[in-house]
Amino acid sequence: MADVRTLEEHGCFGGVQGFHEHDSREVGLPMRFGVYLPPQAASGTCPVLFCLAGLTCNEQTFAIKSGAQQHAARYGLVLVTPDTSPRNTGIAQADADWDFGTGAGFYLDATSQPYARHWRMESWLMKELPGVLASRFAVDGDRTGILGHSMGGHGALTLALRNARRFRSVSAFAPISSPSEVPWGQKAFGGYLGEDRAAWKEHDAVALIERGGRLPALLVDQGLADQYLDSQLRPDRLEQACRSGGQRLTLRRHQGYDHGYFFIASFIADHLAHHAAELCV
Repeated sequence: MADVRTLEEHGCFGGVQGFHEHDSREVGLPMRFGVYLPPQAASGTCPVLFCLAGLTCNEQTFAIKSGAQQHAARYGLVLVTPDTSPRNTGIAQADADWDFGTGAGFYLDATSQPYARHWRMESWLMKELPGVLASRFAVDGDRTGILGHSMGGHGALTLALRNARRFRSVSAFAPISSPSEVPWGQKAFGGYLGEDRAAWKEHDAVALIERGGRLPALLVDQGLADQYLDSQLRPDRLEQACRSGGQRLTLRRHQGYDHGYFFIASFIADHLAHHAAELCV
């Protein structure tokens, strides 16, 4: 059994919201993650929904702010909220900017120094964490979905595209749709992957869809009062790529909603229903 340290637990909608830590062999450091176990987990395994947070967030942000647990309890979904990057790496420049380094892992494996050693978010999430979860919690790894917000929306899309048939359901709130074309992504990719833009495209949802990558039916919500809409998120590029490639996409645009968790909380019920329709059957 994996060495998982429980940091705190809270009763929540008949289930348990916990926050945990383990020593990651992929990252080479302790990594934290949250797990919401719905009441159904007391009597058997439940499907799993990975919920990826955005820039500056951690393993608690989505769990505390989204209001997702009440819906997960209804459907019998386990919610997993991973941290967004390694912590306490000893790399001074990792803490210099809010949109790069600590709290900004971009859900990829870095190849450039000094980040290549510890910034292995994709390998942690795809290779290591599922085994940790299966060893400790009542999860059905064959029924797995993924959603994310902003940088986490980028992560949800690209991890699902890069790991074909791994996820039965995918959705996103305000994802960074084409990171190689916008400042947040260019900064992250340049720092983690170097200047080879072909390598950047391997972690760009629009580029992967244009190249033939496909997802399950995709739900995306976007606020039209989002301050990052045109400069960083570019849902129009995602919409164009999906239309051209035949990727099923429901892109909902909402007047008056910005980039924050009030937006997510307003529509999280629809996303949990979207995932439950595929996972809870």
